[in-house]
Amino acid sequence: MRNTTPPQDPSVLSYFGLRKAVGVIGFALPFVLAFGKMIWTKPPGLQLSISAYYYTDMRNIFVGGLCAIALFLFATKGYDHRDAIASRLSCLFALGVAFFPTKPEYCFTTSQRIIGAIHLAFAALLFITLGFFCLFQFTQTNTPGHQTAMKLKRNLVYTLCGYTIFACVALCAIFGLIHLISQREIWRGHLFWFESIAIVAFGFAWLTKGEVILKDGTPAQHRTFARVPDQ
Repeated sequence: MRNTTPPQDPSVLSYFGLRKAVGVIGFALPFVLAFGKMIWTKPPGLQLSISAYYYTDMRNIFVGGLCAIALFLFATKGYDHRDAIASRLSCLFALGVAFFPTKPEYCFTTSQRIIGAIHLAFAALLFITLGFFCLFQFTQTNTPGHQTAMKLKRNLVYTLCGYTIFACVALCAIFGLIHLISQREIWRGHLFWFESIAIVAFGFAWLTKGEVILKDGTPAQHRTFARVPDQ
């Protein structure tokens, strides 16, 4: 039977567009925050964490980027109930990170300490949810046993990104526990680097899911993928 589904289905292209938007914002956010502060604010050093940019001139970029990611995640409904639940939860967690700021490095009040703890919980849950997307949702397919060579390569990217995110979350927890027990910081800037690596991994996975890279090559493969997007 001849395929009557147009290869440029607007709904499919729109869905891919959402994935690309999430990926671009996630991939670019650490670089925009770091270099933006270096350019516009003195002194030009890095902050101790991505969230600490809330207290710099880059606050609007930080909050706006997280809100944009939350909006796009909410709009990507997915193809099963787990995908839909993960999208809604990640949207909620991203908004929580944006609107419950981390506590300032110095001179914080009790309320700021409580809000900072809430922020930390939202951030951890957000990264865990994003890692879940990479490892368990993106690697699925609607055509088991008929995966293209590019789909297998994409699955490898998703897996590496997912494990990278979880490794960064674990390392943040380990360093935080060491600091709590010893009251000493082995590496003051660890949060910024681990968070940045996790966010870039998240963005790279979504760029891959949006077919920016490792796209199925032949027209026939692309039509099949467009008609039934992989999971």
